[in-house]
Amino acid sequence: MKKITKRQRAIRRRRIFVSLVALLLAAIVAVVYFVINPSSDNGEKENTNTQSQNQSANEPDDNSSQTNSETQQTKPNKTTATVLNTGDILIHDNVLWGAKQNDGSYNFSKLFKEAKSYIKSADYAVANLEVTLGGEAAGSYRGYPGFNSPDSLLDYIKADGFDMLLTANNHCLDTGLAGMKRTVQQIKAKNLDFLGTKETNSDPTYVVKNINGIKIGMVAYTYGTNSSAAGASSLINYFSSSNTSAFYTEAREVIKNMEKDGAEAIVFYMHWGSEYHTKPGTYQKVIAQELCNMGVDVIVGGHPHVLQPVELIHSEDSQNTTVCLYSMGNSISNQRISEMTGLCETGHTEDGVLFSYTFARDKDGEVYLDAVDLIPTWVDRYGAAGNYQYTMYPLENAAMAESYGLDAATVQKAKASYERTKKIMSEGLGEVQEYLGCKLRFN
Repeated sequence: MKKITKRQRAIRRRRIFVSLVALLLAAIVAVVYFVINPSSDNGEKENTNTQSQNQSANEPDDNSSQTNSETQQTKPNKTTATVLNTGDILIHDNVLWGAKQNDGSYNFSKLFKEAKSYIKSADYAVANLEVTLGGEAAGSYRGYPGFNSPDSLLDYIKADGFDMLLTANNHCLDTGLAGMKRTVQQIKAKNLDFLGTKETNSDPTYVVKNINGIKIGMVAYTYGTNSSAAGASSLINYFSSSNTSAFYTEAREVIKNMEKDGAEAIVFYMHWGSEYHTKPGTYQKVIAQELCNMGVDVIVGGHPHVLQPVELIHSEDSQNTTVCLYSMGNSISNQRISEMTGLCETGHTEDGVLFSYTFARDKDGEVYLDAVDLIPTWVDRYGAAGNYQYTMYPLENAAMAESYGLDAATVQKAKASYERTKKIMSEGLGEVQEYLGCKLRFN
């Protein structure tokens, strides 16, 4: 993908401005012409072009055809590919119990029922699956600390519009190596894409997705896992914050291979950072800068279970600019204020985002990052203890909370969530959106 510097983008905008001024002047000249050369008394335009007068009404002249063809060729023509992303899907015990039906099956249809339209409207949708699907061999279904969720969870995730699941996270070995492999196996069986862990060594380390004709290279890494298993290291995309040189070497090789496979844009998904910290740590910022230096276009982070800001990063050689969202927060979880005593009692664990990035190809074939956006989300827990239900509510603005038919107290909680997200995200997102020249989310 050809990199666009800030200076180049400014030049492009000036060219667009000059073109608009030229069009305006042309329109003024045309008006003046018709004032000086009014129509004939019979209401028909005077025609001084002999060839046009003799031309059959059904056969446009050659010059006219050529002009129309040239006009069509010079019209702006842009193809886009939008990828929507959301954070950690954590099926805690209370989420699990609320989904269990009388016949022993599990119904997760309420989780994304209000977000489904957003997810499905994207060209491609990604979520972080921070549980395993270990099956009966891994024991009973359970939540934290050793997540084992029913296979049917995937049916609902797919029905709600997700296309890819990130599986490289600290919980991917919660049901051992067999459970990690089985998770990938089940994702494959549902015809969903996966990224970050493997069932076998022949599974891909990265993917290059062709989305609307734009090829986007994607790879996912985790800082580590909560447990270890013999033979797991070759099946998980790890990085070590204490040995970043090895990670950088691997990242460069991955980028090189993605580009060999036709990638025109590069995206890294990073499971990193400190839990419950709303600001990125030093090592996150150092790694993000180095990935920017390598030419990565977008970095999307997770793991802290709270939101962390969006940032615009410029490479040290000024040849690349990267958009980095350090953490998307939680997508679905039971991490309520009441459950987070001594850990995070601010409500930030209830907040998340639907974060989208859009790549575009212009009429000259150039692929570039065209836009980014996010919609704040809030997870509500409702119903009786032992049978709690959970739903993610997208909040394009604070007032939108009133449109879901929630009671007054719940509306106030949703509005408080929106304000928390706005406080964390508005400055960085505004800088990014202004740089890209797209509509501002928070005005």
